[in-house]
Parts: sequence; structure tokens; C-alpha cells
Amino acid sequence: MLEKLLAAVAIWIMGVISTMGYGGIVLLMAIESACIPLPSEIIMPFAGFLVTKGEMTLWGIALAGAIGCVLGSIPAYYLGMYGGRPLVEKYGKYVLISKRDLDMADRWFAEHGEIIIFIARLLPAVRTFIAFPAGVARMNMTRFVAYTFVGSLIWCWVLGYVGMKAGQHWEDLKVYFHESHYVIAALGVIFIIWYVRRHFKNEHEA
Repeated sequence: MLEKLLAAVAIWIMGVISTMGYGGIVLLMAIESACIPLPSEIIMPFAGFLVTKGEMTLWGIALAGAIGCVLGSIPAYYLGMYGGRPLVEKYGKYVLISKRDLDMADRWFAEHGEIIIFIARLLPAVRTFIAFPAGVARMNMTRFVAYTFVGSLIWCWVLGYVGMKAGQHWEDLKVYFHESHYVIAALGVIFIIWYVRRHFKNEHEA
């Protein structure tokens, strides 16, 4: 049941990008960066696959993804700034953010300073909620946006490149998969299952 639901989410993501193009990438990546577990591991590779169709460019999708990340991160930043840690702990569970996740983000921010905003944007899962400690610490907004944009641009470009390469070698991959959607959806489903299980494991250990 869970696998079917997650596969439906993956197909919905592909439909949004196919219909809205760059605007769809901005929207979906904004949702992902607003602490809602909508995996960029589906969004950007599928956009990269469309590059091979001539519908988009690699730098275009990377830029759209980075803009979306910035737009989605700003509300999370202000939530951390004005709501503080208690508010995030109270409502974070509804978007699968555990207390352990927040402890880790706080620790990294304390140990490495503001540069961790850039580094975290290159890491799965952590990238989704790293804006919270930046807001709690009242990090300079200009630097926050700059680090978020640059780190997200790299992340989106790499994932888009992977999708583009898969598209370029699709004739070889067709031996194993009948439709491109199945490859990308399967990767996304695996990630989401891992993310959900990781959350409940963290909650149990907290």
C-alpha cells in the first residue's frame, strides 16, 4: 500500500514538471525546501531526463531548482527565527522532522558556523530542515540566501546531470525498464521509504 502511494507521488511530480516546465521545478523544489519531504531525488533527475528530449537545458533546470530551494527555505528560516526550537519540535513531526534531526542540525551549525548551510544543501535529508537552526541563530539573511542558492544549484545540477545521462543511455536501459518513469519513480520510492523509516527510527531512539 505504501509503495503504491509513493509511486503515485512520483508520477504526480513528473506530471507537474511535464505540464509546468521550469515553473514546476521551482514549485516542487520550494515545497521540498519548506520541510515537506518531497524528494529532489525524483524531481531533478526527471527534469534532467527531459533535457535529453530538448524540452529544457541542464543549467536551466539547475537554476530553477536553486530558486525554488531559496523560496522554500525562507519560510522555514522565519519559522525558526520567530517560533524557535519549541515550535519546530512541536510541529516538525508532522513533516517527519524528528528531535534527533534538529539536534544534529543544531550541533553542526554550532560546530561549523554558517558555512554548514552551504554544505547541508549537498546532503540528502539534512538539506530539507537545515534552515531552522539558521533562523533560530538569526543568521544574516543575505548570507543565508547566498549559501542556500549556491549549494542548491550544485545539488540540482548534479541530480539533473544524472537524469540527463540516464536519458542519453535510455536505449541501453530499456532492456531492463520499459518506461523511463519506472526508473525514476523506483529511485524516488526507495528514497522516501528510507526517509520515513529513518524518521520513525529517530523518534524511537529519541
